[in-house]
Amino acid sequence: MVESIARVRHIRVTAQKARRVIELIRGKQAHEALAILKFAPQGASEPVYKLVASAIANARVKADSTNSFLDERDLYVSRVFVDEGTTLKRFQPRAQGRAFRINKRTSHITVVLATPDEAEAAAATSKKASN
Repeated sequence: MVESIARVRHIRVTAQKARRVIELIRGKQAHEALAILKFAPQGASEPVYKLVASAIANARVKADSTNSFLDERDLYVSRVFVDEGTTLKRFQPRAQGRAFRINKRTSHITVVLATPDEAEAAAATSKKASN
């Protein structure tokens, strides 16, 4: 009955490249997602790996604070998404006095881990709301 959220903001990776990585772990068990990210060749896999590990730690702390039992093997990635962050604009000199703009893009990544019973409870409440 634990749902934990971890966010990282203004990470220096483009949203498009981060979305390629999060598609690998969407819906997977948390420890399986860590194993996938550990060996993924993409550069964005390292910050996403740290984020999933942080979400697992957040779930552990949340369970301890509510005195509830948490089996970390039950956690799975219920939601994960990437939003575009601010773009740092830099200029590079070019020929004949021109300037060339370089966009250094950032992104905001959010990972939500949940236990299966938490997902069932969320589905039941949404079903009640729709009726």
